[in-house]
Amino acid sequence: MKIAIGSDHAGLALKETIKAYLDSRMIPYEDFGTHTQESCDYPRIAEIVCKAIISSEFDRGILICGTGIGMSMAANKIPNIRAAACSEPYSAILAKRHNNSNVLCMGARVVASGLATLITEGWLNASYEGERHQRRVDMLTRIEQRYAIPYAPHPVKEDDTGPLPAADTPAGDN
Repeated sequence: MKIAIGSDHAGLALKETIKAYLDSRMIPYEDFGTHTQESCDYPRIAEIVCKAIISSEFDRGILICGTGIGMSMAANKIPNIRAAACSEPYSAILAKRHNNSNVLCMGARVVASGLATLITEGWLNASYEGERHQRRVDMLTRIEQRYAIPYAPHPVKEDDTGPLPAADTPAGDN
């Protein structure tokens, strides 16, 4: 299992805690930013991490912002991403078992580091149960497909509201 991890400035310290946990379990990961306390936009980080997952380079992702909600909203805009904002281990476990979640989102202003480690551990150790749950995951996919807009490249805007530029490297500071 290989994890893509990212945070905005609010989640930076908690991300370091989760990276230490992943290191202790020898779980490979790549940190896609941010790497400083300077304010940054969480949707950009979510997009970078989710693109790494849907490219099949990474199996799962972990995103951290202030509450986890913004990251989950941004991540769930990406086709084939099932992001769950979790504040306790039980929901994280069921997000994987029942919904086949491939992105875990947490809030650094909501969960302390010890609890975040337990949430991460539960989610990483859980396995998708399939069977009766697959029908519902398939329904989610069909809903996503019904509302999908064909991708058309747009020019990058100076205010960063457009798509990420091709030169944006995932490991760079944001």
